Amino acid sequence: MKTSDYIVNTINRFPKGFVFTYEEFSKQVESKEAIIKALNRMAVSGKIEKLAKGKFYKPEETVFGKLEPPKQQIVKDLLEENGKIVGYLTGLSIYNEQGLTTQVSNTIQIGKNEIRPTFKRGRFTISFIKQKNTITKENIPFLQILDAINQIKKIPDTSLDESVLRIIEIIKTINEAEISTMQRLALKYPPSTRALLGAVLEFLKIGEPEILKKSLNAISTYSFPNIETILPTSKNWNIK
Repeated sequence: MKTSDYIVNTINRFPKGFVFTYEEFSKQVESKEAIIKALNRMAVSGKIEKLAKGKFYKPEETVFGKLEPPKQQIVKDLLEENGKIVGYLTGLSIYNEQGLTTQVSNTIQIGKNEIRPTFKRGRFTISFIKQKNTITKENIPFLQILDAINQIKKIPDTSLDESVLRIIEIIKTINEAEISTMQRLALKYPPSTRALLGAVLEFLKIGEPEILKKSLNAISTYSFPNIETILPTSKNWNIK
């Protein structure tokens, strides 16, 4: 089979939105130059799209045009290494999924234990936040909630009250074992995050918020203005 035919057949088997590199074909095709030529030819013809240098994707066609790949696909090489999870999506794209904001962004934020400088990938800006907890597939949803609480005053296109109410609704859906996990993970977050989470847990009468309270300085105060009407327990956590 000709190199170009092999590459076309392989791409045809990829799901829509799948991001790939030259490496996908290197086991069967020895010549990297031949792969590069074939992929660039397909990109020019519109059969595939170029995401960034050396990265392509198979676009999904809609009546509105070609869709970009999912953010998870765009940065998948930064989320997993040798089969091990090393990062997770956070920031605006996740806050949007959580119902905390309607805003979307060209910045893709990733939580990692070891961070690197911000860089561009095609039209996307890839930025990083440091995660002090071990990252596992199981704890990523809780890290994403904790990140949202940590950044709650910076979430755009909403108010603090609305964000707190949405966090309460999200936490209502979590079972006791998961609450216990989230409390443990929260201990490596800033005191203000622990205080707001503790106030929510106390308000919902779930978990063991005292664990969080014991981790806080008794005389420290935390600024989340005017939320006592929707979160009466905030006063018990020195939230002003």
